[in-house]
Amino acid sequence: MTSTGAPLVRYARDGSAVALIELNRPAKLNAFNDQMVRDLASALRRFDLDDGARAAVLCGAGRAFSAGADVRERQARPAAELATLPSPEAWDADSAQLLTRAVHWKPVVAAVHGYVLGMAVGLALECELMVAAADVKFQITETARGLSPTRYWELLCWRAGEGFATRAALQAGYIEAGDALGARLVHRVVPPGDQVAAAMELAGQLAGHPPGGIRAMVRARRHHIREINERCRYDNELHKLHLTGDFSASVAGFLGRPTAGREG
Repeated sequence: MTSTGAPLVRYARDGSAVALIELNRPAKLNAFNDQMVRDLASALRRFDLDDGARAAVLCGAGRAFSAGADVRERQARPAAELATLPSPEAWDADSAQLLTRAVHWKPVVAAVHGYVLGMAVGLALECELMVAAADVKFQITETARGLSPTRYWELLCWRAGEGFATRAALQAGYIEAGDALGARLVHRVVPPGDQVAAAMELAGQLAGHPPGGIRAMVRARRHHIREINERCRYDNELHKLHLTGDFSASVAGFLGRPTAGREG
């Protein structure tokens, strides 16, 4: 399979109707810095405009799908910079808009393994279908970080049910493969290493259908996701939790810094 694209995200299509989009920062467990968010947005745009691609699989290289936001590069910004932003994300690197902007509205199947943490949970949930390796561990990390887990809670409510979502958001523990399958968070669990092949097979089935009905449903689904994201964005901007002492202390603790040593 010939692969081209930006270094942090790979885009490939081998002549079939299914594209493979791979997060490619394995040394950092595919944690997202701002540039990786931009690169993923570009890869998804390429997929949207690729006339030969009818579906895509989104996966991660190395030991994990993604460890979420890169704390050092996104959440540990100087306080003065954070004060200019509605969240710890850069103005032009908003992860909540990755799958809600398109022209052709093609389906994406997530192939997840290892860690799926924080913002990676939202990214995986926004994909239409999800195949998980048996070693997968989901976790909503925002709660312990002093940020709002509301967006992930709403997406989980929609996908898995309110009770499961509330427990996941408030307790903020790991969700392993069996619980994820039982809650219908994922659609299939396979042995570790088989998740991409299984997702490619599933995406191939979607690509085999006439595209009109598939894309109408994807567009309607992501319109609903956009409404969730916008509602939660408004809530986050109102509370400004990324400017609180709890947030700065949690980031400093994660990085092993004294709280008072945080840059201003």
